[in-house]
Amino acid sequence: MKRRAFLHLLASAAVVPALSPMASAQAYPSRPVTLVVFVPAGGTPDIIARLVGQSLSHRLGQSVVVDNRPGAGGNIALQAVARAPADGYTLLLVATPHAVNVTLYEKSTVTVTRDIVPVASINTDSFVLLVNPSLTAKTVAELITYAKANPGKINLASSGTGNLSHLSGELFRMMTGVEVVHVPYRGTPAAHSGLMAGDVHAMFDATASALPHIQSSALRALGVTATARVRVLPDVPPIADAVPGYAVTGWLGIGAPKGTPAEIVERLNRDINAVLADAVVKTRMEDLGSDSRPGSAHEFARLIAEETEKWARVVKFAGLKVE
Repeated sequence: MKRRAFLHLLASAAVVPALSPMASAQAYPSRPVTLVVFVPAGGTPDIIARLVGQSLSHRLGQSVVVDNRPGAGGNIALQAVARAPADGYTLLLVATPHAVNVTLYEKSTVTVTRDIVPVASINTDSFVLLVNPSLTAKTVAELITYAKANPGKINLASSGTGNLSHLSGELFRMMTGVEVVHVPYRGTPAAHSGLMAGDVHAMFDATASALPHIQSSALRALGVTATARVRVLPDVPPIADAVPGYAVTGWLGIGAPKGTPAEIVERLNRDINAVLADAVVKTRMEDLGSDSRPGSAHEFARLIAEETEKWARVVKFAGLKVE
């Protein structure tokens, strides 16, 4: 009897560790959740992260705290989350730059495809091709004609090497054959100032940040990178009208450290999709030039994989490499 009781005790002890992750997932969340954001406070991704985080906190019953960790094209935020415990309490605002960085930072020991579990997509948004109003080109076709007639004389600004404002231009160059000079700035405000001053001639920029300058006529919009006209810029045609197949879509989503229990991923996906269905959240996103993108974790994983492959071709074409 003593031996039987002892064996039963051993068997019970062996079951406890196996049940611990499940029990932890069922109790989730029991404390605040941190959402690590790759840009400084005030940028469009940060605004959307706070918008979604605030609504998500009501559904989770716990605060969602935004932790801004900008730098290295999003890699600092990525590394912080990849090294955090896989318990659902540290999440990453995943974005297009993280897919780009898989190729751009080829020696990085941490990547979004290897170290982050896709949880849910949040939104998609378009970029817009801006020019200084003094430039004679009034359309995308006219800009291409001018650039081909004046190779190397168009200065194309970006908010930094390797980000989407830069790679949108590299994709444009790859698909049109124009020769332009890339001029990277430290952030979007500096690039806007250079463009408005006439120090550079053109720039690809996120619609939300470009909109005030377009509305004030400080900058002219020639085309949007979406495949159709966008609601906030109804008079601006898609660049694809002049360059068939051209399309650039920025996107945001939520990821968690590799190894996060499936039950927690499913709970977060369900609640984030419910947040995106909220009319107030959808309207606010639309005001920022974004469209909400609900979907499964699997669909978000497929998006990341497709974007990683797409931008790898552009990075290699441009010969970009960051150590």
